This record gives sequence, C-alpha cells and structure tokens, in this order.
Amino acid sequence: MGFFDNHGLSFRQKQALESDRDTDLFGIEQAYKEAKIPEIESEKELERSLKYGLEAAPSIGDRTISTFTREPRPAHAGIPTFLRTPFLEDVRRVGEYDVAFMGVPFDIGTTYRAGARFGPEAMRRISKLYTSYSYEKGVDLKESLKMCDIGDVFTIANIEKSFDQIFKAVSHVFSQGTLPIMLGGDHAIGYPCLRGIAEHVDGNVGIIHMDRHLDLQEKDMDERMHTTPWFHATNIPNAPPENLVQVGIGGWQVPREAVKNVRKFNTTVVTIDDIERLGIDRVADIALEKAWKGAKAVYLSVDIDSFDSGFVPGTGWPEPGGFLPREGLQFVDRVAREGICGMELVEVSPPYDVSDQTALLGTRIIADVLAAMVDAGKLGKKFT
Repeated sequence: MGFFDNHGLSFRQKQALESDRDTDLFGIEQAYKEAKIPEIESEKELERSLKYGLEAAPSIGDRTISTFTREPRPAHAGIPTFLRTPFLEDVRRVGEYDVAFMGVPFDIGTTYRAGARFGPEAMRRISKLYTSYSYEKGVDLKESLKMCDIGDVFTIANIEKSFDQIFKAVSHVFSQGTLPIMLGGDHAIGYPCLRGIAEHVDGNVGIIHMDRHLDLQEKDMDERMHTTPWFHATNIPNAPPENLVQVGIGGWQVPREAVKNVRKFNTTVVTIDDIERLGIDRVADIALEKAWKGAKAVYLSVDIDSFDSGFVPGTGWPEPGGFLPREGLQFVDRVAREGICGMELVEVSPPYDVSDQTALLGTRIIADVLAAMVDAGKLGKKFT
C-alpha cells in the first residue's frame, strides 16, 4: 500500500464533477474557442521569414527557423515595433490598415519627473514578450486585424509646435479610416490627439479618461502642460465637457483649480472609492452612459498612473491607491466593447521603471482594448 492510497477519497469516489467541465469553466471554453481561429497570417509570416531571412543551417531540426529572424521568434531578438507589427514607412498608405500605432515621444509638458519621451520605445521593446493571441479574449490580433507601426511623431522642443505636429499626425491617420493608437508621451498630448480626431467626426465625441489626476486646469506654470489637456479638449466645439468622464481620480495630487472646473464644466468624476463601493461593472456603465450620451464616438485616454503606484513605478506622478491591474483591465474591456474612435496610453516613464513592469502594463492595456473590440464585433474580423 502506498502512503497516498487514501488521499483524495472524497473526490476519487465521485462519479463526475458536480459542474459540467465543458460549459462551466471559462478556461475550457476558451480552449475550444481557439480551434476556430485560423493561422493564415502566422503561416504567411513564417514563409516570409524563410524567404527573406534564408533557410537555417543544416544542423537545425526545426525547418521553420530562418538564418536571420524575420518573425516573432526569439522574443529577445528582432527590431522592436509595437506588438511586432510591420513598420509602415510610407504613411500615405495608412488607410490600408485597420489599426496604426504611433509613438509620441513628448514630455516637455511634465511638471515633475520627465522621461515619458522614452515611453514609446519602452512599450515597443517589452511588447516583444507578447504573441498576437489572447487566451482570455479568444482573439488572435494578427488574424483579425491588419495593423502597422508608423513610427514616431517628430515632436519639437516647443509645446505648441509639438501640439501642431501631433494634431496633424493623428488627423491624417483618422481621416484615412484607420484607428489611431498613440503611445505617449506625457498627458499634454491628450488635447492635440483628441483635436485631430474630433475635426473628422460628424457629431460629438465623448471622452473616457482614466487617471488619478483631473488634468483640468487651463494652464500650469503659464503653459499648456500635462495637467491641462481636458480643459482645452472640452473647448473643442464637438467635445463638450458633459461627455467627459474621469475615472480613478483621488489622492493628494489634485489641484483645487481643477476641482473648481469640475463644477464649472459639469464633468463626471468617479473616484477609486466609488469603484470600491459600486464595483467595476456599475462604474463602467456610468462612464459609458455619460460619455456616449448624444455622442457619435468615444475616445479613450489611459494615464498609466491611474493604477496603484506599487504596480507602475515608472511614471512621473505616482500616487498610491489607484486601480489594481485586474480592475483596470476589466474596466477598459467594458469600455472597448462599445467601440472607441482612438486611444492614447500616456505617462510611461522608463527611467523610473523596474523590470519594465510599467511599460508591460501599458502594452497589455492596448492589446486588451483591441482584442475586446474584435471580440465584440466592433473592429476587424471575428472568427468565434
């Protein structure tokens, strides 16, 4: 008799699990869902890699490996674009794609710790860890979407001239019918990014803004800094303040001038205490109801400092008590399933990061938003 013969008797003697294994567990359901997703684009990528990167040395048993890597393997190699999407040198062709990632390496709008100009580079680099497939979402972005990385906006050492550059870049992408995803950069870019979209929307644009800070001042240090984007964005004629929802606000870094503007402009503010009290689903409902009321489209702005500073050390104004990663990811999933017209992920500051954790969370948020839109039938091709 083995010492383990009497282990687990209360379960071994049952005829079957009380729950239905195939329908009661989400993990099992997703495993079957994967079978419906094609691998056409992945196979094409391997073929290109072998063609352009040369066949591997004769000693290599896996003949899908090339001499020069031209595909996602190995994770530590390759020239980093965001999620390893193809680099599009000719931005005049951006309309051929569903999604375009652009870096906005701008941080002269910061009022404390600079470094967000290196955010796009950090997110591109750490995004090499990811495949294009999400188990939870049951989506392979490579198969469902045509995506490209169009490089960085040439930002100038002048805030207002940089705004003009960013506005033109976003406007160009959006006008071609492509979803723009901006990798920041500090939060000052929110104003020119939204302006670049709003001018092409025949109707109002709502804003869902995740942050620990209101960013609703008119000026800071006599300039339009990263504390001011939503004051100016909501002065755009078709981006009214009544459609601005700010989620995650709180802590000891909220200037009273901005609070006065909440009352003045009649915006909607949801604190972390509200999230604790009401739950993510109810808060998402409130945000979506307010942002979409009378609007034609909704823009998503995610400041990485909306997450608890223990999870995002690499940011300019860290503040304890924000979203936990699972909460924040659940919230953006709900928002994205209704569809968004554009998105920015801002305030990743690599000089203060630890093991790329902040950049990794920023990358995950963007990938989850795209997958949620695909899964909800709002973007690209859905196979399941």
